[in-house]
Amino acid sequence: MLAAFTFNTAENLPIGLLEPISESVRVSLSAVGLLVTGYGVTVAVASVPLAHFVRAVPRRHVLTGLLAALVVSSLGAALSTSYWPLLASRLLTALAQALFWAVMGPVAVGLFAPEFRGRVVGALSVAGSLALVLGVPAGTWLGRHSDWQAPVAALAALGLVSLVTIAVLLPTSRPDEEPAAHGTSPDARRFATVLVAGVLAATGAFTGYTYIAKFLGDVSGFSPNRVSALFLAFGVACLAGVSITGALLDRFPQSALTTAVATQAVGMLGLYSAGTEPVAAVVFLALMGGALGPVFMTTQNAMLHCAPGRTDIALAANSGAYNAGIAAGAALGALILARADVRDTFLAGGLLTVAACAVLLGGRPHRHGSKPAN
Repeated sequence: MLAAFTFNTAENLPIGLLEPISESVRVSLSAVGLLVTGYGVTVAVASVPLAHFVRAVPRRHVLTGLLAALVVSSLGAALSTSYWPLLASRLLTALAQALFWAVMGPVAVGLFAPEFRGRVVGALSVAGSLALVLGVPAGTWLGRHSDWQAPVAALAALGLVSLVTIAVLLPTSRPDEEPAAHGTSPDARRFATVLVAGVLAATGAFTGYTYIAKFLGDVSGFSPNRVSALFLAFGVACLAGVSITGALLDRFPQSALTTAVATQAVGMLGLYSAGTEPVAAVVFLALMGGALGPVFMTTQNAMLHCAPGRTDIALAANSGAYNAGIAAGAALGALILARADVRDTFLAGGLLTVAACAVLLGGRPHRHGSKPAN
């Protein structure tokens, strides 16, 4: 959980420190923005190849190496005085994170009985969501009251604690012998359905969310200070969503995924249709926030069930696809914004999310002669 918190904080921290980093390394804000974009693209491209490359290496060794890379890259970033060493350090962190999300899930759930695996996935997702609610705001505050290198160096310290803990306590075993190395109900059709729905949902979410600050200011009429408070509320809603969904995930794995995607669609389309009213905007923003974390969490959980082969490869594919959706959504939103109103980014995002719902409902397994699946 600490490792998940640290990686997610590392991924998103530059968003809160764009201006201090820009001034320090003497580049434009858009160049600093590439520290985030390049990170996501690296995760999307590298997840599956890296998971395949280390498929035979014991997971304790892999996780120890990934956390060592996080420590080294965070220290490298904190010591950077120019742009290119900083970008190189960020890309090394991204490569480590690309493999971390593929390996972490099977290792963590494999330590527990199958009936508790949904709750384990939920706990890891809570830790990841805390990065947005606690990690990034705290890092932003520290970076603005000292210098931007301080919170980056703090990530190296957190990574070191995780590294030592895993190196000392995690059992060593061959990857193909671990309890969660293979899906509990392998199903290639379900795997493809979840993958496609996840890409559509991620693309839809980030078509609008990337430009949420502009929407809340221009359409809903909130002041900059209130927009900042609403970002925190969005993070709290995300944390609440993953906490509630995680508690129900073992009992309703398929319904939880469909419900999360449907809730995201309602939130986005609600913002499009009623976002000019401040109260309605807050309500629908909370719905969107409450769904954003659970969508990824429930697709990851689905991969542990339906993976047609190794679960680490399936999780890598899901993580890569989700990050590709993030990049595609941001690009689509920018394209719409250049030609239409910011409200239309939420219309497009909502319709893509509705398409994800349709894919899930159309791909539900039919079990003849048995109780229908949740």
